[in-house]
Amino acid sequence: MEYLYLLQQALVWIVTAFWLYQFVVSICSLVKLKDKPIIEEKQNRFMAIIPAHNEAAVVANLIESLKNQDYPNELYDIYVIADNCTDNTAEIAKKAGAIVYERFDEKKKTKGFALQWFLDKKIKENAPYDAFCVFDADNIADVNFLKAMNKKLCQGENVVQGYRDIKNPSDNWITAGYAIFYWTMNRFYHLARYNLGLSPLLNGTGFMVRFDLIKETGWDTKTLTEDIEFSLKNIIEGRKLGWATDAIVYDEQPTDFKQSWSQRSRWTVGHIQCMKEYTGLLAAAVKEKKTLMNFDGLLYILGSIPMFVVTLVLLLLNVIMYFANGMTIQELLINSVRYLIPTFFLPILTAILIMVLDKKPIKPMLKGLIFYPIFLGSWLLINFKCLFIRNTKWEKIDHVRDIKINEVN
Repeated sequence: MEYLYLLQQALVWIVTAFWLYQFVVSICSLVKLKDKPIIEEKQNRFMAIIPAHNEAAVVANLIESLKNQDYPNELYDIYVIADNCTDNTAEIAKKAGAIVYERFDEKKKTKGFALQWFLDKKIKENAPYDAFCVFDADNIADVNFLKAMNKKLCQGENVVQGYRDIKNPSDNWITAGYAIFYWTMNRFYHLARYNLGLSPLLNGTGFMVRFDLIKETGWDTKTLTEDIEFSLKNIIEGRKLGWATDAIVYDEQPTDFKQSWSQRSRWTVGHIQCMKEYTGLLAAAVKEKKTLMNFDGLLYILGSIPMFVVTLVLLLLNVIMYFANGMTIQELLINSVRYLIPTFFLPILTAILIMVLDKKPIKPMLKGLIFYPIFLGSWLLINFKCLFIRNTKWEKIDHVRDIKINEVN
């Protein structure tokens, strides 16, 4: 019993230290820093790249929002990768004004493969671009997106994540859950780390990469979460990613729980793939470079599934100690509540704080706030399921919300 107690205390300290670190880092999002100086005043040339699989219902709205950027039209081109499409996505994209590349490959269907295929072509062409931005076809981009990203390039940034907002946050409790989650990540993860001199992460869409950065290797990713993988590869090399609060892209989130479950399962499997592929490399980078940025990157990958497993083991130890008469029922309940309150109820208070700080409307989100613990709880179930059952097959999420940029604003 003594060994069980010592193990329990050790795990408690690990969990406490991890979350205390996250709390301290998050506070840095409240500090407003001076803007970085401009290194080179220039209007850069961009590729706006849109991988699209059967996105006829929404792709034109994104193209329209990109065509109307507050940035010289001659300095950017809009490309749509019509990836294994069986509908008229390519025709609609061409009609809307994009340059369309059609790709057919039944074995390699993910966005990462589509980007790799397209960027390889542009590298071989030695295409005259300074940087490229990646969008999901269901997005709509704020009018200042490219201007904000150009400023980041002029400040010397190489890889920059924009502010990922939601275009349908109040559709139901599921989309509200996504919105609250992304708003929290935007401020307390990405902005906090950027302020502290650590590295944010790419977040799937609405990001920018300096073209020269990938010319030697191409877009070389192989997991289901190509954004996280690319982020970790840069962190391992000692490159900090940037953050642009004013480069806003609006993303459509699924309203159907089954589709949401499938999407988040894919993300969790991708995290597990990244954990297997890059944990050792991140640890080696920490040892070699001895920077907090590399350590923070290692903590990110350890803080997903491994920290979830540690918490499960801790709960199981409490139950074992109770049945072995090493813990009273009161102690078991107190310990369980200690884990449940931070997991399910503190996020509601955090979400309210985020909405106040970022001036988000609270009233339309009340239902989402009430059900946010269920949204997070379902994610914990997904994590548990993916420990044993991992479907690595890519499944499309249907995007149907025909919302234009002026309707969001």
